[in-house]
Amino acid sequence: MKSIKNLTRFTYETAAFQGWRLSISRAGAVFTKYFSDKKYGGEKPAFAAAETALTGLNAILAGAKRTDGKHTPTTIRKIEKLLAQA
Repeated sequence: MKSIKNLTRFTYETAAFQGWRLSISRAGAVFTKYFSDKKYGGEKPAFAAAETALTGLNAILAGAKRTDGKHTPTTIRKIEKLLAQA
């Protein structure tokens, strides 16, 4: 699969988890979500779900306002809701 910034593939034979990790850091906040191959039915569907979540996350962050250099609680709630639904 083609590599995308903020998406990392985990494929360790000895580990219990295989899938994609979305991790993005902006304005002092780190947002992380794991997309398991087992949950999404394979590597490609998990990647598609991770890519969709990343697109939504970037859209929220692009229009987000900051207070004192940090994201507002509303922005953080929106992001957490998006990641919970993914």
